[in-house]
Amino acid sequence: MELIWFAVFALLLAGYFALEGFDLGVGLLMPVLGRTQEGRDRMVAAMAPFVLAGEVWLVALAGTLFGVYPALEGEILFGLYPLVVAMLLGWVVRDAGLWFRRRLDGAAWRRFWDLMIALGSLTLSFGWGLALYAVAAGPGVSPLHPVGLLLGALVTGLFAWHGWTFLGRRPPGAAGVPRPGRDLLVSGALAALPAVVVLAGGAPYLLEHSAPSSTLSVLSVMVLPFAPVMVAAQVWVWRTFHPGKGTDRIPSFF
Repeated sequence: MELIWFAVFALLLAGYFALEGFDLGVGLLMPVLGRTQEGRDRMVAAMAPFVLAGEVWLVALAGTLFGVYPALEGEILFGLYPLVVAMLLGWVVRDAGLWFRRRLDGAAWRRFWDLMIALGSLTLSFGWGLALYAVAAGPGVSPLHPVGLLLGALVTGLFAWHGWTFLGRRPPGAAGVPRPGRDLLVSGALAALPAVVVLAGGAPYLLEHSAPSSTLSVLSVMVLPFAPVMVAAQVWVWRTFHPGKGTDRIPSFF
C-alpha cells in the first residue's frame, strides 16, 4: 500500500510540474514576449482553458501530502512556513490577475494585472525550486542556501522554456515559431524532472514515514476511485482546447 501511494504522490507532483508548468511559464514570459496589449491578450487566451485543470493537480497533491505523509508536513513543511505563505500569495496574485485584468477598461489597469500575473508566476516557479531543495536537504536547512537558489532558478528557467514551447503550439500570433507536439512533451518532461529527481532521492524516507496501513486503506477506498475521473477531465480539456479550436481566439480569461 505504501508503494501505491508513493506512486500516486509522484504522479501528482510530476503531473503538476508538467501541466501547470507551462501556464506559469507563459506568465513568466509575458513581460518578454507580450510587447503589446494584444500580444499579452493572446498569451493569456492561450493558457486560459488549462489553468484551472492544472490547479486541480495541486489540490490533489496537497491532499495526498497531508493524508499520506503527515511526518513530512510536521518535520519539514512547518519550517518552510514563510515560503509556503509566499507561494500561496503568489498563487492568489497570479489568479487574481487572470480574472481581473479585463474586468475594467483602461491600459493602466491591464498593465497592472499583467504585471501581477508575471510576479505571481515568478513567485510560484522560484518557490517550487526552493521547496524542492528544502525537502531534499531535510529539516533545519534554509531554502535560501546557494544550491536552493540555483534550483529555484533552474525550475523557473524550465517552466519558462515549457511555456515558450507551449505557445508555439497555439495559433500564429500567440508567440514565437510553431513547434511540433513532441517538443511540448520534451519540455514537459524536463519541467517535471527536478521533482522526479527529488522524489527518487527521498523515496526511502517517504516510504518509511507513510501513514499507517489502516489510514492508507481508508484513503484508497475514498480517493482512488475518483482518479480516473480527474484523468478523464484532463483529457477532455486537452481534446477540447487543442490548437486550431475557435476558443484559441478568445482574447482573455473568463
